[in-house]
Amino acid sequence: MGKVSIVGAGFVGSTAAYALLLRGVATEITLIDSHGEKAEGEAMDLGHGLQFATGSRIDFCKSVEECGKADVVVVTAGAAQKPGETRLDLARGNANLFADMIPKIAAAAPDAVLLIVANPVDVMTMIAIERSGFPVSRVVGSGTSLDTARFRYMLGKHFDVSPTSVHAHIIGEHGDSEFPVWSGADIGGVPLDKLPDYSKPEMERIFARVRDAAYEIISRKGATYYAIGLVIAQLCSSILKNKNEVYPLSVKIDDYYGESDVCFSVPAALGAGGVSRVLLPELDEREQGWLHNTASTLRGIRRDIG
Repeated sequence: MGKVSIVGAGFVGSTAAYALLLRGVATEITLIDSHGEKAEGEAMDLGHGLQFATGSRIDFCKSVEECGKADVVVVTAGAAQKPGETRLDLARGNANLFADMIPKIAAAAPDAVLLIVANPVDVMTMIAIERSGFPVSRVVGSGTSLDTARFRYMLGKHFDVSPTSVHAHIIGEHGDSEFPVWSGADIGGVPLDKLPDYSKPEMERIFARVRDAAYEIISRKGATYYAIGLVIAQLCSSILKNKNEVYPLSVKIDDYYGESDVCFSVPAALGAGGVSRVLLPELDEREQGWLHNTASTLRGIRRDIG
């Protein structure tokens, strides 16, 4: 185990710290927030429960320069998308924040793996690669790992199996242009469309619910944070324990059906040095079209924010 620093002590950052604490993933967890009292309050609240959880140490600080020699730096800091705000508006605001913050994180924790969670995560991952100067293997976005978990959960409910037995991925943008790899989806080695309770219209409805899940949750409770907090804890565990587990993560793409120099999610193995292997699923013709659309969308956003 090692040290995890979480930049941003809002809903997502503090919930991630709670998940890390309960699972005993890290020996030290530091919450970093420009609103120092917020970080301190969260650290106090978590610290008071240490005897009922693990032996992790909980700390806080106000500045990213104080994050120390972290093994993993999780970046959740950034504005959330407001009603009526476009992804481009959100990207511009968070890009300015990243331009200032990422070089400071890189200087303070030069050997860390950067795990980017702030949205739009694919664009922010690309900016973090550019601004940190780190090898691309040590900058990774949470990407569609949560979308894929939602997908497997809903497919599992439909087919009445555990989501851990569903092998299916959402790849591409973490956003409206994401898409499922239907051609590679199976349960127990049986393609979904060979199962007796398969229904193409129902599969399309399931994917639509996955794609729109965040909007549905936000309309009911204002924000999403529990599931992504668990995702962050699992990704940190794979890094700190060198598990090389495979998740759909936002990485810099190099010649995937002709697409390069853009970040979006594909299955990738995550270990002590960050991304140890990128796995590029074979896509059918329809899925290739979706892939080119997601790449074009993300390149357009990156170009427009300058």
